[in-house]
Amino acid sequence: MTQLAEWHLAYQGKVRDVYIPHQAFSLQDADKLLIVATDRVSAFDVVLTPDIPGKGSCLTRISNWWMGQFPSVANHLLSETPPEEVADRAVVTASLSMLPVECVVRGYLVGSGWKEYQACGAVCGIPLPGGLQEGDALPEPLFTPATKAAVGDHDENISLDDVEQLIGTGLAHSVRDLSVRIYQEAHDIAQTRGLLLADTKMEFGLDTEGTLTLGDELLTPDSSRYWDDAGYTAGGPDRLASFDKQIIRNWLKQTWDQEGSPPTLPDDIVQLTQDKYSELETRLTGSVS
Repeated sequence: MTQLAEWHLAYQGKVRDVYIPHQAFSLQDADKLLIVATDRVSAFDVVLTPDIPGKGSCLTRISNWWMGQFPSVANHLLSETPPEEVADRAVVTASLSMLPVECVVRGYLVGSGWKEYQACGAVCGIPLPGGLQEGDALPEPLFTPATKAAVGDHDENISLDDVEQLIGTGLAHSVRDLSVRIYQEAHDIAQTRGLLLADTKMEFGLDTEGTLTLGDELLTPDSSRYWDDAGYTAGGPDRLASFDKQIIRNWLKQTWDQEGSPPTLPDDIVQLTQDKYSELETRLTGSVS
């Protein structure tokens, strides 16, 4: 946790710390927030050690770049410059009334979706054609929302009907449609850079005027799966090689049964993750970190 002169810590998430102005008493009465992306890393809903050096600043740059690609979509960013101590890994944002939903969009059959398809031929209750293989493109992007769990708890997949019950039918459909639109447009942008965006997770809130607004982060390697387009097309054992947190998930699956405390990440996995995040940023934005 970083001590800041004009801000105090209000909430510590898995990988982000949220500060409010000193004059504010809580998140609810703060008119703006300082969101700091730390170098912490989480997988399977637990925070791991050690940190990934430079991860917070990398995620911040990628998320800000992506939000800039959607000028017609309201987002939470304010023009105010963050404090110097965290300027490379923080943003000052509007305080939103966040929706209690993780907006997941899947374009390819992978991860928990692949496991579910193998078991029942569907993903999150949505039937799919038979004969699909791991990593195959889905007939169309699927909106598969989840609950937003507290630190240490597990997100749970829910249906669109559940989302309607939580936030109302009209808003639920707006969230679904906007999430799918952002995914489709981002997939096309990424593909021009030799990348495939397999899936992603977004969060939205309402501003003081009730406008649906992007919050949290957008299309980072923490919240999305990215593959190399050429490698995917060529097939073979590296078809689904990742530029994202899947590197860590894969290592954990081989070394940890998800019971008790997770193992410490080895140096080579930390370095590989750091390198791949940096490479993704360069390929997407053209900037070298």
